[in-house]
Amino acid sequence: MPRLSFRRRSNAFREARDFYLFVLPWFLGFLAFTVGPIASSVFLSLTKYNIIRPASWVGLQNYQELFADPLFGVSLYNTLYYVVFAVPLSVAVALLLALFLNQRLRGISIYRTLFYVPSIVPAVASIVLWVWILQPQFGLINSGLRFLGIQGPLWLGSPEWSKPSMVLMHAWSSGGAMIIFLAGLQGVPEHLYEAAAIDGANWWARFWNVTVPMLTPTIFFVLVLGIINSFQVFTAAFIMTGGGPVDSTLFYVLYLYRHGFTFLNMGYAAAMAWILFIIILGFTLVQFALARRWVYYEGGR
Repeated sequence: MPRLSFRRRSNAFREARDFYLFVLPWFLGFLAFTVGPIASSVFLSLTKYNIIRPASWVGLQNYQELFADPLFGVSLYNTLYYVVFAVPLSVAVALLLALFLNQRLRGISIYRTLFYVPSIVPAVASIVLWVWILQPQFGLINSGLRFLGIQGPLWLGSPEWSKPSMVLMHAWSSGGAMIIFLAGLQGVPEHLYEAAAIDGANWWARFWNVTVPMLTPTIFFVLVLGIINSFQVFTAAFIMTGGGPVDSTLFYVLYLYRHGFTFLNMGYAAAMAWILFIIILGFTLVQFALARRWVYYEGGR
């Protein structure tokens, strides 16, 4: 018995040792590439740092200047506008596409591929395509509107239409969310639809009382990721408009990029990054708190 007990302890020690040895590379990488940059950004947000000269401690001065900066409010408003309109629209488009592509039809895999392709097209390529589509004189949309006798707007050249143009472009790349919804739809038990049909429920009643409740975890997941990603919108505005016209597409991350890499004001940019982190964290926590009221998990919450 003592020898058996010693052997068990020895085996447990070797298993623990091997576990920590295998985990060690990841842990070192986590410290070097995640914890280190986070701690560094906290420090930089409390300094004046332009890369050329050593950082000088200024305390909360960057945050005070940030809240007094009028373009901070403009960039935050533009980003909130984008989040409020782009996320619901993309979720609705993705859900409608998933419902359409969940049918048992011949060649449905081809349609699924076609609708998914826009989400994997490189960002710059899709942006160049949309620059042509939204071109006021020769673009596809305005050419179609002129054919119908309607004068199209300036789209990206108009302060009123620039943000809606970005929202429209975002909805075009809803293929990733569509695949997630499609997986959720295929996980809805068929017997629930059969029971609803026996009770005389039409297609809308089945959708609203069966499909939507069973999809609420998927909707919640897509919403959380969509809001986080939309707060970080950058590439489209950087390439298509540069923040114009009249700062109408000056999104928060684009303004952060300007301070960090155009003005070399790294301390100010780090402070902006932490404000954005707090905003996204706040929205995420609110969503998790509200999820208890509307997200249904089969078998309990």
